[in-house]
Amino acid sequence: MNRTLCLVAVLVTAMLAGCGSSTSDRALSGAGIGAAAGAAGSTITGGSTVGGAVIGGAAGAAAGAATGEDDVDLGEPLWD
Repeated sequence: MNRTLCLVAVLVTAMLAGCGSSTSDRALSGAGIGAAAGAAGSTITGGSTVGGAVIGGAAGAAAGAATGEDDVDLGEPLWD
């Protein structure tokens, strides 16, 4: 169950990492979403919340920077 939950959190983070229109927007929003998902997943599974947030943030930022605007488009970022 714990591995399944972590896998779902990673997949959701990867899907949502495409927010924004520029590479920096997507990397920034991906980092935030990844950090939140990583912290929540680690807390639920009994791991380190800070470690989960750091790893999730890094993975989210990488996924956001690696995606293009046409790959996943969820609209304008909140800070625009």
